[in-house]
Amino acid sequence: MALLNLFADPVDLTAALIDIESPSHHERDIADAIEAALRELEGVEVIRRGNTVVARTHHGLPQRVVLAGHVDTVPLAGNTPHRLEDGVLHGCGSVDMKSGLACYLGAFARLSTPHASAFDLTLIAYEGEEVSSEHNGLYHLERDRPELLAGDLALLGEPSGAIIEAGCQGTIRVFVRAHGTRAHSARSWLGDNAAHKLAGVLTRVAGYEPRSVTIAGCEYREGLNVVGLEGFVATNTIPDFAQLTINFRYAPDRSVDDAKAHLVEALQLEEGLELVWDDIAPAALPGLDDPVARDLIKAVGGNVRAKFGWTDVARFSTLGTPAVNFGPGDPGFAHKVDEQCPTEQIYTVARTLEAYLAARPAH
Repeated sequence: MALLNLFADPVDLTAALIDIESPSHHERDIADAIEAALRELEGVEVIRRGNTVVARTHHGLPQRVVLAGHVDTVPLAGNTPHRLEDGVLHGCGSVDMKSGLACYLGAFARLSTPHASAFDLTLIAYEGEEVSSEHNGLYHLERDRPELLAGDLALLGEPSGAIIEAGCQGTIRVFVRAHGTRAHSARSWLGDNAAHKLAGVLTRVAGYEPRSVTIAGCEYREGLNVVGLEGFVATNTIPDFAQLTINFRYAPDRSVDDAKAHLVEALQLEEGLELVWDDIAPAALPGLDDPVARDLIKAVGGNVRAKFGWTDVARFSTLGTPAVNFGPGDPGFAHKVDEQCPTEQIYTVARTLEAYLAARPAH
């Protein structure tokens, strides 16, 4: 088993995490290493559920901050072990999100002793984020041990360019299905073209004008898009089935029910078309008005923007815990063969995080 030094330079710790290969469903080795390192810390409660590891301090402080990061990566693409060149760390997971996880592990370790932190701390290193939610370690905790997610503020180490990305869009994915009658295209009048029945809804989605909504100074842009089309039988055959896959990304001022109702209204499906709800995830409000979050904003110099896309901050939001994304690296490099993260951003996040969490000297 690889040995991790949680007190190491954050770039070195990131490199060590990259070198423990951990594509989704294969997180045991990295979870073993993280658990072993956390159990070396004195006075820290460590809980293991599957390949998710939770560590908590209990110093009786009035507020608790949760630091969370996933341990899995997308499938490898010949991009391990790590490579460090010209101040840039390369390797699978370098940006999504072993650099953020390294910063969080290091801060937790350094501030876990009595009087070191202004907050009690919870560290969650969880499995299964890059695959369907049934495998997500945070989902398992939310379902089975929600008290382990409790806190006054939650930070997720997803790549955010070393600034705060607040809240997140909600997402709904639906299928719109049409049925017809198959026939030879030379005798098309004998058939009923299922694809043509989707022309109206396709036109309405193409002409949809999305909102931009500003919440707590963060602008969230909605979007309604066709992301998939099916209906082919053969080049000489009228299709008897056709389907559109439609994705609605909505701002966090909409509840799930509001978003569903708006989507139905926008689609205006003709009679005979079938609407199938495939995937629904709630949005998360930015939560920047909370006093604990305001101190974090000050620590990053006020650099805040809206998060585009869905992240696990929504799981905390549904439990009433404000949550933000704060991690090093450009999310545009996530899941790429040349995944990479500037080392300066790793140092920036590590310094800022520890300065924010550290106990303030008494006056």
